[in-house]
Amino acid sequence: MNLKELNPESSPQAAFGARLRSSREARGWKQDDLSARTGISSGHISGVETGRKMPSLRFAKAADVALGIAGTGDTFERQWREMQYGSLLEGFPEYLGYEGRAVEIRVFEVGIIPGLLQTPEYAQVLANSAVRRGAITPDQADERVAFLIERQAALVRARPPMVIVVMDESCICRPVGSDKVMDAQLEWLAEFASQPHTMVQVAPFRMGELRTFNRPVNLLTLSDRSVISYVESQTQGHLDRDPASVVPLLTAYHQLQAESLSQAASVAMFKQLRKGTP
Repeated sequence: MNLKELNPESSPQAAFGARLRSSREARGWKQDDLSARTGISSGHISGVETGRKMPSLRFAKAADVALGIAGTGDTFERQWREMQYGSLLEGFPEYLGYEGRAVEIRVFEVGIIPGLLQTPEYAQVLANSAVRRGAITPDQADERVAFLIERQAALVRARPPMVIVVMDESCICRPVGSDKVMDAQLEWLAEFASQPHTMVQVAPFRMGELRTFNRPVNLLTLSDRSVISYVESQTQGHLDRDPASVVPLLTAYHQLQAESLSQAASVAMFKQLRKGTP
């Protein structure tokens, strides 16, 4: 059989296919063997390996399980996320892998509604804006929104994680899209806050210097009670597992919660802002 030679450097898709083929062959497996282990047809596997077909997230996860690399730091899932969302900051694709397994998620956001709480319509407005700026393509915009919906769906499981969100008042005062989009977004924030495994608070402008963070912060507690942080600036993202630097962030988060509005007061603010929309 004449195998199509792939240049892994020609495209991220080719790199994915070449790595899949080499990983399979290193185990002495034929495509049929990998097919039996993943439940994916050998024809589709061949298409991915030769770069003719784009792998899906389901494909990447199945390959990780079959090849015994799920949960490691160098999975096909991580490569898929980097391939699909290369515009995301460094460290974020890896963070997402942990987020899907976390038992507690703490988020602080400035300027926009946190992704986990965005409605599809709100997210689409932001994505379309990035297209108009030339930052991403229309296809990437659609993929970004679809991925966000998938990310939110991962929180709906038999034992959902506790999701704690503190958002700066700017997140809800900044209009995004039409009045209809903002009204639906504010309504969803109140509904999200009513769930038994969530907590939503607003850090009001008047707290001034008592606001402990000036940039977005994500903190994940895993099943072994270890904590991971992910902090972003405009151009960089940093994933950290070192307790010496993560624990102070957790302390600062608790201090932020103490100074923020209660959940009841925050929901009242959402409802008050809705009165200003048709």
